[in-house]
Amino acid sequence: MLKRISATDKVMLICIYVFLALLSFSALYPFWNAVAVSLNVGVDTAKGGITFWPREFTLENYSIILQDDRLLTGFFISISRVVVGTITSIFMTAILAFGMTRTYLIGRNFYMVFFVFTMYFSGGLIPTYLLNRSLGLMDSFLVFIIPALISVWNMIIFRTFFKGLPAGLEESASIDGCSNWGIFFRIILPLSGPVIATLSLFTAVGHWNEWFLASIYINDSSLMPIQTILRQTLNANIVTSQAAVLDSASVSLMESKKQITSKSLTMAMMIVVTLPIVLVYPFVQKYFVKGVLVGSLKE
Repeated sequence: MLKRISATDKVMLICIYVFLALLSFSALYPFWNAVAVSLNVGVDTAKGGITFWPREFTLENYSIILQDDRLLTGFFISISRVVVGTITSIFMTAILAFGMTRTYLIGRNFYMVFFVFTMYFSGGLIPTYLLNRSLGLMDSFLVFIIPALISVWNMIIFRTFFKGLPAGLEESASIDGCSNWGIFFRIILPLSGPVIATLSLFTAVGHWNEWFLASIYINDSSLMPIQTILRQTLNANIVTSQAAVLDSASVSLMESKKQITSKSLTMAMMIVVTLPIVLVYPFVQKYFVKGVLVGSLKE
């Protein structure tokens, strides 16, 4: 038997749906507008009026972007950083969280306070720069990996999830002679699929979007991630400024066409940079509800 909805509830539902629709539109429209601008002739875009659809369709902006060797190298660096950084960070953070669940760990409470303290206080930019320089991380790919090996927030989430697993699983494994490493790899990790998938996505997005480290520690253009290159492009206000980002072949092509502007190239690059990480979401979305709500319910 269906429950009748009162007029007040109907009005409330309508208001909620309208609010969510407007919120979704406000979030999606900037991205959609960037797509429209990137697919429009640059000179025509400069006239204004491009909102939802390109007025003069063209793929020339993407053609120039994809012909630039430096951008392709930046993509390789960014993808390598995401893959290596995500795997190592999740693995090291999970090991730390597993150790923090051991009740027999001496000084466990002290370690926990110490870790949480680092979430709110840091040494600052200059001491961090001096530390990384002393470690030999200048102009090194490892500067993207080592400083991000441990995430205290992710460790807390892992720890909460591990503590929620049935204690009988570890007890039975210990009786059978399984070591801590065996318990971690054979029991804990196989049961942690949702939280691993969720935190892996958050970590990967963080690595993909991060551009600040390269601007400080990297001088070698072959190690520049695509996000740093994009920032340089966004800071360019005139077409000639694009020469600092595009290679000579691309610049010659741009000058020959006379239909390309810095804004159209910038929008095309933004779409190219954003699209890969957007495509990852549908594959891990099913883990979000269970993974994000870890520790929110207690029975």
